[in-house]
Parts: sequence; C-alpha cells; structure tokens
Amino acid sequence: MQTISRRELMGGAITALALAGTAAPALAATDQQELVDRARITIDSLGGEPAYGDMRAFLARSVGCMVVPQFLKAGFIIGGAGGDGLLVGRNKATGAWSAPAFYTLAAGSIGLQIGAQASEVVLVINNERGLEAILKNEMKLGADASVAVGPIGTGVEAATTTNFRADIYSYARAKGLFAGASLEGAGIISADSWNKAYYGRAVNPRDIVVNRLVDNAGSNSLKASLARAARA
Repeated sequence: MQTISRRELMGGAITALALAGTAAPALAATDQQELVDRARITIDSLGGEPAYGDMRAFLARSVGCMVVPQFLKAGFIIGGAGGDGLLVGRNKATGAWSAPAFYTLAAGSIGLQIGAQASEVVLVINNERGLEAILKNEMKLGADASVAVGPIGTGVEAATTTNFRADIYSYARAKGLFAGASLEGAGIISADSWNKAYYGRAVNPRDIVVNRLVDNAGSNSLKASLARAARA
C-alpha cells in the first residue's frame, strides 16, 4: 500500500490556505462537537436536494461515509486543499450509523490553477475495501481505494445498479472559483487527538466506527440525519 506522511499531505494545503488568507482556529473544547453539528447540516442540506437522490440511494446501501463540511482549495500555480471531517460507519444489516471518528482530508498540487473554492464534501463508501483503506490511517484516494465522482440524479441509477463502479463515490457542493486538482490523490489521515478529546480517552477509528466501543450523545442528531437521508 502506498503510504504518505502527514507533512507531505498538509504541505500543499497549508500553503494554499495561507495564500487564501485563511487562518486555522485554535483548538477549543467545542471544536469536535462543532464539526459534528456542521456535518449534520451538510447531510440535511444535500439530502434535501432532489439532485442528490443518487447520493441518498447509495447511502442506503453503503458501509459508511465521510463528511467534510468545509473543504478549502486555494492557490496560484502551487495549490492545495484541506479540511477537517469525520467518518461514520453503517451496519448493513440494521442500517444503524456509528459514532464519528475524526479525520483530515488534504492534498497538494502543482499545475494550472487560480482562485479559491470552499466545498461541502460527502464521500459515500460503497464497500469494505473502501472502508478498510480509510481505517488503515494514512491512505491516498485513487491509490489505496478507487474514487469517482458520484452520479447525480433522482436516485433511479443508484436504485437499479447492482454493482458499484468505485469503492468510494464523492459528492461536493462548491462555491467560488477554482480550476485544478480533484479528490484523486487526496490523503485521509486520522485525527487521533480529536478522537481522544471527543470520547474522553484514546481510541482508534476502527473501535469507533466498526467495533462501536464508544459513543457520544452529541452525535445522535448526525446519526438521525444520515438515517433520514438514506430513507429518502
């Protein structure tokens, strides 16, 4: 498996965000819950739009998803992208969603690009291969698991498709100007300190998402939103 360091992943993203004039906020006790609440808003918002019917249909058959409420891309020639997100697992037998594990999604790029863009991103994980790749901590989209832009429509294609075409489908809603990098090659890294802060003890993503050894009542509304979106 191709591995990459956090420094390599974040280098381009940090440069790009600095060029965009974006400063990372100081870590506060409420940061984790704020991210959970923003992820819920993203799911409610995208889940309520008719154009994302296929996303909802795939969520109903998924093994989990990753939500990045604010994925920032910026740069001029040398650019990067990054955002804090969370991973939740889905029990295919019961449809129940797990508590969230916190992650960073980051990428750097060199090429023709100008401007800045802020996107809400949802990665629908279609199978165990995609979930296992993320749980291995440092993975690269497209290298450790296949990723494709998810189909957009009313849910007809997802409802009638018997085989998923990629391990992970990406859905995004963006504002701003950007021409350049996609999620292909982006890295996903576990935010261990955030997991510890949210659950009160050190715990790894597998024990949160798959084994479900911990929970936090603050994530109940996110789980409910995911359940509604998957039923819609």
